[in-house]
Amino acid sequence: MFSLNVVFSVLLTLILLFTIWMVSFLGISSLEKNTPFECGFDPLSNMRAPFSTRFFLLVVLFLIFDVEVALLFPVLSVLASSSTVSLMISLFLFLLILLVGMFHEWNEGALDWVSA
Repeated sequence: MFSLNVVFSVLLTLILLFTIWMVSFLGISSLEKNTPFECGFDPLSNMRAPFSTRFFLLVVLFLIFDVEVALLFPVLSVLASSSTVSLMISLFLFLLILLVGMFHEWNEGALDWVSA
């Protein structure tokens, strides 16, 4: 059964690679169409909008802590059905690591919207 899965996976990969290789030749009609167009006029809008790195850092931290909180829900449902000591210890250790990480980011000033 395992060898059948491996053969099927390799066969599917080769078919997809061959298809991509064949389609790549169909799209090239003129090399001139692939060159960038520069007309000499000023653009109507600024292509590069200013981006706040503080906002980016805050969003990344939010995503990290949000995913970790989302991972807690299955653990809590398992904990409700079978409360073993090792599961409780691992849950409290996980929460402690989250709390220490949150305090570290707070002390570093990563959670401040505007740096002082």
